[in-house]
Amino acid sequence: MKSGIDILQRQRCPLAIIAGPCVIESGEQCLVIGSHVKRICDKLGLAFIFKASFDKANRTSNSSFRGPGLTDGLVVLDRLKKDLGVPVLTDIHEPSQAAVAAAVVDVLQIPAFLARQTDLLIAAARTGRWVNVKKGQFMAPAEMANAVEKIKSTGNDQILLTERGTFFGYNRLVNDFPGLAVMKDLGYPVIFDITHSTQQPAGQGTQSGGNPQYSPLLARAAVAAGVDGLFLECHPDPRNAKSDAATVMDLKNVESLLAQCRQLAELRRSWETAQS
Repeated sequence: MKSGIDILQRQRCPLAIIAGPCVIESGEQCLVIGSHVKRICDKLGLAFIFKASFDKANRTSNSSFRGPGLTDGLVVLDRLKKDLGVPVLTDIHEPSQAAVAAAVVDVLQIPAFLARQTDLLIAAARTGRWVNVKKGQFMAPAEMANAVEKIKSTGNDQILLTERGTFFGYNRLVNDFPGLAVMKDLGYPVIFDITHSTQQPAGQGTQSGGNPQYSPLLARAAVAAGVDGLFLECHPDPRNAKSDAATVMDLKNVESLLAQCRQLAELRRSWETAQS
């Protein structure tokens, strides 16, 4: 199976889309979400990578829902991968999870809070899978070069870099769009996380708040700025999502936004062709 990123690089697909629920709530729901987004991406000619977490180890409150755990979560992801025929991505939080998760998933994601954790980066890289590093909210774009070098030290060159916002005081994130170009200069695909970028970390005390109405604006701006793909979390019933309910996108709104972003990506490519 070719990964979504392979398709992006080899066939010059306009955009790669990494999408799914924040956390695995059930296998049935993952299949509903994955099927819906796959249909949209197939229709628009976009590469699709399904995303879901088996454990949200960085929830604001100890009482928050974390997910089914590693073993049961990988069973869900393996089934979805086979049923839909799409590559899958999940995040890991400990080096010991890397090889186990890599037996099922195509992309191992390093959470933003852990982007400087050397042992975690090395363990993920040694699996030979794609490694998607989310830029820490506390890091400058240029600092991602250090994460890249740690992964490359293992001989693994399959790297993605994802922007998901930068701390701006308490409970607020902002996006540095010139920073996308800085990360692109590192020589690897850059993904823009349109839902977490609207987050207000711990903004509701025991959980994060957010401004999801700005996700479409950020998505269009990021595509125009030259990103290789978009990351988004979506749900058929956002208000009742068990994680990131304040920022997750309504599943019914995904198609119209991705259609707009595809048009922008094609326009951007025409500009780049004219300049070359």
